[in-house]
Amino acid sequence: MHWAWLVAAVSFIAIIGAAGFRAVPSVMMDPLHMEFGWSHAMIGAAMSINMVLFGVTAPFAAALMDRFGIRPVLTGALLLIAAGTGLGVFMSSSWQLLLLWGVLVGLGTGSISMGFVATVSTRWFVSRRGLVTGILTAASATGQLIFLPVVAHITDLYGWRWASVLVTLAALAVIPLVLLLIRDRPRDVGTTAYGAPAGDDADENLPNGSFGAAAAGLLRGARVPAFWLLAGSFAICGMTTNGLIGTHFIPAAHDHGMPTTVAASLLATIGIFDVAGTIFSGWLTDRVDARILLVVYYLGRGVSLVVLPMLLSPHAEPSTWVFIIFYGLDWVATVPPTIAICREYFGADTPVVFGWVFASHQLGAAVAAFGAGYIRDAQGSYDNAFHLAAGLCVLAAILCGLIRRRRSEPGTGLADESDPLPADPGEYERQGS
Repeated sequence: MHWAWLVAAVSFIAIIGAAGFRAVPSVMMDPLHMEFGWSHAMIGAAMSINMVLFGVTAPFAAALMDRFGIRPVLTGALLLIAAGTGLGVFMSSSWQLLLLWGVLVGLGTGSISMGFVATVSTRWFVSRRGLVTGILTAASATGQLIFLPVVAHITDLYGWRWASVLVTLAALAVIPLVLLLIRDRPRDVGTTAYGAPAGDDADENLPNGSFGAAAAGLLRGARVPAFWLLAGSFAICGMTTNGLIGTHFIPAAHDHGMPTTVAASLLATIGIFDVAGTIFSGWLTDRVDARILLVVYYLGRGVSLVVLPMLLSPHAEPSTWVFIIFYGLDWVATVPPTIAICREYFGADTPVVFGWVFASHQLGAAVAAFGAGYIRDAQGSYDNAFHLAAGLCVLAAILCGLIRRRRSEPGTGLADESDPLPADPGEYERQGS
């Protein structure tokens, strides 16, 4: 087995450990509301801070991984998650919720997010990049699958504090694996990236990480129209996944009389199909135009959100299961084709540039986490939040359809005159552009 697959496997486990917190907010929203009297909007505000930092941290974390290595950054991130959830059992004021769940956990989870996925897939793989991207992206859904039913069950039996302790222990348990088995670059173990020619140290082409490199990645992306189209569509992706469904599905189902444990099981089932859908999307991304995939994904998501309010009831009806299966397959299937388009335009700078695209994803999620809670408090229902999200999905499909394919001048390998960033042809040949 090539060492790259071992790194991918441990990275998968690390993302699962970090994803434990993603199962917490939707399950604990009603218990916190009942114990402290905090509104849905207040708890949503804590998650908004978390999601903003989750996104904004990603490009800087990718740069820090280039400078200091993957292992120390991952270890520090897991410690932050453990601190935020562990100390959370003692909180009694809303500002403590904002600090612990918002700031500390946001910084920790943001360091083990899509920027990390892009770093591993770009640094360790030349062949099978789309597949590996899909597998690592699916790790978050796998964490949701594992933790959601357990967190809901423990919360019902013993209270939300013991559920927080479980997440803390899960984050701490991953640290030894990271320290023992993760390696920063292929040359550290005397090999090359998977699928790279012998003697080709492709990871030498990656930028030297620093905060300056993160800022430079944003400036480079900002000059390319495709960056803004991807960032806009990915912001809507965040609104309709982590921000809306991930945070508010359980309280929305509870409003319709569905028990919390049943709603949590449905949300966990989304994680089951998300694993399959994301890996399959990675496989498709190696074979089908990424732009076509994104248009199909967003349109399908919009249709499902239109009908969701009609499907919620005290019991999990067959029609509800149809939504769960479809939404699971579509949940983060957008990530592999989005990274593929970034790689097409930005080559070795993909980890940092995609980190900023992912930051837009989390900014969108933050808006939805607070906005949906505000709509619920003001109108007593989440219906308009779901309908608004459906309309935004149509907009995301339009944005993705406007992205042009990067073309080269015949016989030169150089970018055509419409491309504002002519590239070294050797670099883009190595990157598979």
